[in-house]
Amino acid sequence: MANVAQSQIEEALKTYIDPYLEADLVSTKTVKDIKVDGDNVTIDILYGFPIKGYIKDLTEKLTEKVKAVDGVANVTINVAHKVASHAVQKGVNMIPGVKNIIAVASGKGGVGKSTTSVNIALALAAEGATVGILDADIYGPSQPRMLGISGQPESADGKSLEPMINYGIQSMSIGYLIDEDTPMIWRGPMVTQALEQLLKDTKWHDVDYLIIDLPPGTGDIQLTLAQKVPVTGAVIVTTPQDIALLDARKGLKMFEKVEVPVLGIVENMSIHICSECGHAEHIFGSGGGESMASDSDVDLLGALPLDISIRVGTDEGKPTVVADPDGKVAEIYRDIARRVAAKLSQKTKDHSAAFPNIVIQNN
Repeated sequence: MANVAQSQIEEALKTYIDPYLEADLVSTKTVKDIKVDGDNVTIDILYGFPIKGYIKDLTEKLTEKVKAVDGVANVTINVAHKVASHAVQKGVNMIPGVKNIIAVASGKGGVGKSTTSVNIALALAAEGATVGILDADIYGPSQPRMLGISGQPESADGKSLEPMINYGIQSMSIGYLIDEDTPMIWRGPMVTQALEQLLKDTKWHDVDYLIIDLPPGTGDIQLTLAQKVPVTGAVIVTTPQDIALLDARKGLKMFEKVEVPVLGIVENMSIHICSECGHAEHIFGSGGGESMASDSDVDLLGALPLDISIRVGTDEGKPTVVADPDGKVAEIYRDIARRVAAKLSQKTKDHSAAFPNIVIQNN
């Protein structure tokens, strides 16, 4: 029987390129430990983002690679994840109880941004993360209905709000505090102050990712977010339509100007497949998201079909990821969620908590 060296196992693992990290697990330091005991090999892997739905496929492929090494009979692969806080804009303080904030934005309305936000949040939770969602659309809050939540948040101390919870994710929205039919007739400063209060006065509980569902455009709320809220990264939602792409580019450039990294683009309503005959048609055009991603040097995170079940589910308070968790569309959302989290995991980590506060006293 051949003696198996740890270096042989490492070389075998290097031949597998992770689809989310886009590199091998050894060079990315995702492989934490390799133990060789005769013909038995045990590998410990720690990801910086949640991958629950990908573990089975991952372990099968890695086992195949390692078993190809001469002398290896049994392979045990232990996979875990640990989400770290990542760096945000300079001079902006972190939010207690929140590790990372991901802004989901679009240049214009009607492209399915809120639907994408809630499904990405639910997908990250399904992958094993602790997730929150903040509905930053003060004028047109939609997350209470999409999450199937009614009622008002509690306040134990009269100052802070407990997040509303459904489907395992924490949420906050102005929609919980006002009647659904009441219009918000507020000027910009009031709206931005309301957003800050909703974010900072909510008692978020150990959230790995807080998704902020932004209103469309590049106005007051987006500027407040960029200047006062610790955003780790942004996701741009568009449709393939030229007019939507034009506005999405403005949103992308806004984040670039305020030094918030854009993690990628999601193309919504990419293709329509007829439920009667199966005919596929690009109603809003094709390839728009891909060309925008290429021109802007960011990733196309995924493309979603124009599917009636997505609309019906969110209207009924049961978004696709929870309404049909094993379906094709839910898998696309989960793949997008992994890509978003993987991109974020490769950003610079936030080490501010590791440094003590220095206090100078005059004795």
